Amino acid sequence: MRIIFAASECVPFAKTGGLADVVGALPKALARLGHEVQVLLPLYRQAKTAGVPLERSGLAFEVPLGADRLSVECFRSQLPGSRVPVQFFRFDPFFDRAALYRTAEGDYPDNERRYIFYCRAVLEWAKRSGAAWDIFHAHDWHAGLIPVYLKTLYRSEPAVRGARSLITIHNLAYQGLFPRETLDLAGLPKSLFTSERLEYWGQVNFLKAALVFSDRLNTVSPTYAREIQGPEMGYGLDGVLRSRRSVLSGILNGIDPEVWDPETDRTLPRHYSAARWDDKAKLKQELLEKQRLFALPQAPLLGIISRLDDQKGFDLLAEISDSLLRMNLQLVLLGTGLKKYHDFFLGLKAKYPRRIGVNLTFDESLAHLIYAGSDMFLMPSKYEPCGLGQMISLRYGTLPVVRETGGLADTVREGGGDGGNGFTFRDYTGEALLACIRRACGAYQDRRLWREKMRTAMSADYSWERSALAYEALYRRMLGSAPDPL
Repeated sequence: MRIIFAASECVPFAKTGGLADVVGALPKALARLGHEVQVLLPLYRQAKTAGVPLERSGLAFEVPLGADRLSVECFRSQLPGSRVPVQFFRFDPFFDRAALYRTAEGDYPDNERRYIFYCRAVLEWAKRSGAAWDIFHAHDWHAGLIPVYLKTLYRSEPAVRGARSLITIHNLAYQGLFPRETLDLAGLPKSLFTSERLEYWGQVNFLKAALVFSDRLNTVSPTYAREIQGPEMGYGLDGVLRSRRSVLSGILNGIDPEVWDPETDRTLPRHYSAARWDDKAKLKQELLEKQRLFALPQAPLLGIISRLDDQKGFDLLAEISDSLLRMNLQLVLLGTGLKKYHDFFLGLKAKYPRRIGVNLTFDESLAHLIYAGSDMFLMPSKYEPCGLGQMISLRYGTLPVVRETGGLADTVREGGGDGGNGFTFRDYTGEALLACIRRACGAYQDRRLWREKMRTAMSADYSWERSALAYEALYRRMLGSAPDPL
């Protein structure tokens, strides 16, 4: 199959969140299955300074935007460790900026212009590519107009006439809402501004556009696919999603087993496996020393690597912090986010200096050491479409403590015939979180049970190869069926 990946970010070129990790890994896994994949990105300033070689492709063309026609120059590169091509659209007035989407003051005021331009550039590139494409795989609202264009302005173009479109929802909370005049900029007919199409409470909604016009919809875990069809997590689009539930699915993201492997991890000073545990204990000691913490007898070490945000459950952690840190345990945190949580954790560090290590930054090598050296990994998220942290911690035999939501519910179980691979709670309350941590700490004292759960955790397969096979099957179903009528 010939597949176009259209997304606003991709590691190592540009990243703000997990979307970039998916787009940087899934195309490589699909290519290993024998498919021809192209990744199409804006040429951000971040991509120019990412340290990966870029070269001019020799292709340039004009992109319509309202009454204007803007010139784009194309650059190219490859996903590292693969031969998957990456095409970049250079238009510096839109993309040569310090950040991808927003400044400290808020979203860029021209985001609708920037991503209309990007979506049309994808179609303009495709029709000049010299190939007939099978699948357009769009990601999140930034690429949301691509399925609309495929079925309207570009439906007669030979390169895309037989193509099917898929939208992957990475986080439904972000939708791309803009004034109704946006339709004129997009070159789309005003007849699409209806509640059945692109209109959403008097605005144009880019993500809704994709949900209505795509041939298939999916998100990044089976549980999240169910959750977003209800009002609590549907963010106003639950009705649209329920109306299209017959073509909505959930496929878990994956992790790169070559990067995340406790037996070969290049960032770690020592290695271990499910058959040889001693060096994991030594890594724990090294992590404690690095954090200037003294090991407490029989005390488990809990790791947190996260964006510091309400969504990630830090309001619950704040609620129980004193009770938690009076228990026989220690905590190491790595992350950045809201100032209120920066201040909160610095206050905790001052109050409990022997109990908690606080790192308000991003540090890749420290992240690997936390995954490897911790006994447990804490993710009490309010919602979590998929989550990668729990998959990585499972691979390292660091047992997750998570709320049963989204991909966390699909990957972590407390019970079962093999004793489970972690610890879970359901109610979004501090009391439920504290009770779950207490159960985990109790289990930690039973070394036989703990080793059994560690072995179960490390035996799971959450590689991108597994995810790629599921996407391949979805693509084949798409190509075997007629496009939905609109």
